Amino acid sequence: MHTSTADAHPDPRSGNMDTTRYTQQFEPRTSMSLYIDSASHLHHDQEKNLVLTCPHCLTVSHITPVAVPRFEDLQLYRPKQVGLVYMCDACHSPIFLRFTVRAYGSSRIELSPQFTEVERAREKFSFAYVPEDVELLFREALTCFWQGAFNAFASMCRRTAQAMFADLGEAGRLRLFDEFNAVRELADIAPEVFAKLKSVLFGAELDARSALPLLDGYEAGIMLEVAKDLLYEAYVRKGKLQQAIMVRRFFLDETNPNVPPMDQRAQLSAG
Repeated sequence: MHTSTADAHPDPRSGNMDTTRYTQQFEPRTSMSLYIDSASHLHHDQEKNLVLTCPHCLTVSHITPVAVPRFEDLQLYRPKQVGLVYMCDACHSPIFLRFTVRAYGSSRIELSPQFTEVERAREKFSFAYVPEDVELLFREALTCFWQGAFNAFASMCRRTAQAMFADLGEAGRLRLFDEFNAVRELADIAPEVFAKLKSVLFGAELDARSALPLLDGYEAGIMLEVAKDLLYEAYVRKGKLQQAIMVRRFFLDETNPNVPPMDQRAQLSAG
């Protein structure tokens, strides 16, 4: 989700109403107005640009406010946080967002643009070419991330990496380590965050007693994207490429009678 630079390490569950799309990226926040007036009407100048990933239909869609707390009730109880109900314009399902109150005034209640999604869309990943044991562990890692259990997520990421190394062997582990370092430069990951990611994914290979570092929401969000990239490079990219080549060879065998079938070409190559 887009988050504010006011928080050094924001929670990926949180979003920002100043932006036009809520993703796992993080961008500076600009000033804006968001408040509930004395008639219990919600006002914000970015309403037309408010979109997020719906936790129900998983579509990136605009959302519309449909339920706002009564101004009188908020003034009476003065909660530190306020819950609003929005509607997904794609599937019309309710979406619950929680906002922090900035200030209580006599005629308006100021809210922070930062919000927390009470229900968050599950992270998706294509497991078509991933080994079953690796898939099982990473699915549990995704569940931990979805629930906001970021250190449990880190633990499952380490187990996923260990299963990958066992499957790919030493040469595969070294290739993934090179890819991991390449991702650091591509994504411009901060040195302190990169050190934590390295400890989680590769620390146990260097020292079996290596303790897991603690991750906050921001660091867990980066870990998620890095882990997905490594899985894609290790299995999905290779599987898709092999399948595409196999299909092309099949059609070549069918349309060109002068080309030996695939099994004969394999025998000739072996001979």
